[in-house]
Amino acid sequence: MKRPWFILSVAFVAGCVVAAATNLFAQQNSRQPSPARAKAVLAAKAPSKPATPVNEAALAGPRDWNQWGGGGSRNNTPQATNIPSEWTIGEFDKKTGEWDRESSENIKWVARLGSQSYGNPVIANGKVYVGTNNGAGYLKRYPAAVDLGCLLAFNEADGAFLWQDSSEKLPTGFVNDWPLMGICCAPYVEGNRAWFVTSRGEVVCLDTEGFLDDENDGPYKAEPSNNQDESDRIWVLDMMKDLGVFQHNMCSCSITATGDILWVCTSNGVDNSHVNLPALNAPSFIAVDKNSGKVLWTDNSPGINILHGQWSSPAYAVIDGVPQVIFAGGDAWIYSFKADAGQNGKPELLWKFDANPKESKYILGGAGTRNEIIATPVVYNDLVYLAVGQDPEHGDGIGHLWCIDPKKRGDISGELAFNVKDLKTPIPHRRLQAVIAEEGEVARPNPNSGVVWHYDKFDLDGDGEFSFEETMHRTCGTATIKDDILYLPDFSGLFHCVDAKTGKPYYTHDLFAACWGTALVADGKVFVGDEEGKLTIFKAGKEKEILAEIDMGNSVYSTPVVANNVLYIMNKTHLFAITEGGK
Repeated sequence: MKRPWFILSVAFVAGCVVAAATNLFAQQNSRQPSPARAKAVLAAKAPSKPATPVNEAALAGPRDWNQWGGGGSRNNTPQATNIPSEWTIGEFDKKTGEWDRESSENIKWVARLGSQSYGNPVIANGKVYVGTNNGAGYLKRYPAAVDLGCLLAFNEADGAFLWQDSSEKLPTGFVNDWPLMGICCAPYVEGNRAWFVTSRGEVVCLDTEGFLDDENDGPYKAEPSNNQDESDRIWVLDMMKDLGVFQHNMCSCSITATGDILWVCTSNGVDNSHVNLPALNAPSFIAVDKNSGKVLWTDNSPGINILHGQWSSPAYAVIDGVPQVIFAGGDAWIYSFKADAGQNGKPELLWKFDANPKESKYILGGAGTRNEIIATPVVYNDLVYLAVGQDPEHGDGIGHLWCIDPKKRGDISGELAFNVKDLKTPIPHRRLQAVIAEEGEVARPNPNSGVVWHYDKFDLDGDGEFSFEETMHRTCGTATIKDDILYLPDFSGLFHCVDAKTGKPYYTHDLFAACWGTALVADGKVFVGDEEGKLTIFKAGKEKEILAEIDMGNSVYSTPVVANNVLYIMNKTHLFAITEGGK
């Protein structure tokens, strides 16, 4: 079945042919900002005062879900009660698209989205925010036929549409801004401000009231319309223009924050040849003053080793008294930096970790064994959990799930790479393959390893073989952990329930459909959606018990969330608010 991501396979194949004859460094300086521009963008060491102050009285409600994963740890386990395990979404008129409430059960309200929706919902201070495309055509100046990246805001009480932020498609086309993908990330919300990354590679601060308050807040005054159904931008940081970033196919990062600092992954990646890095020196990770949009520090640690794009989102936690911001890089390494404003525009690296075996090999199109990282790092009980994967268009493949000790420092990978002629000096990492045995290279255990455990397969039935159900596969999903039990769906459709302390699986379950999202654990239940539009509900715990399988109408690419005892689930085209009795 054809995946909706990156469907132009002919263009991909043609690009690979071009790539074979192209030097990796040929375009490395083509998108680098001038020294003057770069200097102007970097901020002073301390965050500046806000141009328009955030409403500190109501940063977010106690049961709101104001960012991807609900907090910096990114663990999708909200407190909740009375969440239904049965519902019916109801019928939709085939001509008008109108929802028939009477045909539904346990549905509070339904909101129409675009034709494809990948951005997870966020709920804060009475509003629900969703990333999608313009298929709903809410704005008169942008009919549904106009392709846009859209962040939509709805009323939490009844799902009424409030306003839309619109990002027009980049003129460079699919290499930077894939058709119909829309906004693929979730915003971060505090009080009357929301921050998110647009499909054009911009970090944007919004007034959560839009123009409903009839005020154009903040220093940014270039909004093309002040109609009440439009967004009100406070400031804009254009990462492509100001930082020289070259995003591959899309820009997607669900921002988190610490105090006045936003943590952002830039999505810098390869061009359509899938070999060249046009912006070799552009940053992969940045820290931004949330009040002004000024850049506090940048880091390009993945450098020439970026495999494809960079679509993960950062995590944040204070571990052993040290604030850490944790990024998954496009080179499939995990990097932790001290979560502060840095010094002279640079951060302090705490540790790094190679999330692939050293002998694994990256091959264009997904045929190899070295993987990227699409998922978000999760912090639970002062440990970091992360699984590897690839662009869904690359298909199925072997995967790895890691538990890492972030209290260590330096290179804490499980292995180091050496040449047999010198087993004391590790060899530098290479983009496609870290260890090539044919060239006299070997992997050796790292005495400074931070690996707590590693799960790629497990002989559950003890027959000495590893079946499909006993194997970890590539995943876009992020681990969800509750009561020391880790839940994770993979892209091959296998749902894993694992001991978070040891990495030993309690059970796996074949969903028979690809999973793009992350599991939700709430009210003693585990919710997971799949590409075929099925929402499976498990009883939370070590024993497999399926409570229900519910038809959501079409593909569920996003992650279910709960806020204020309401369950929110998106399919491609609609957002459903689900409660007992629909109240």
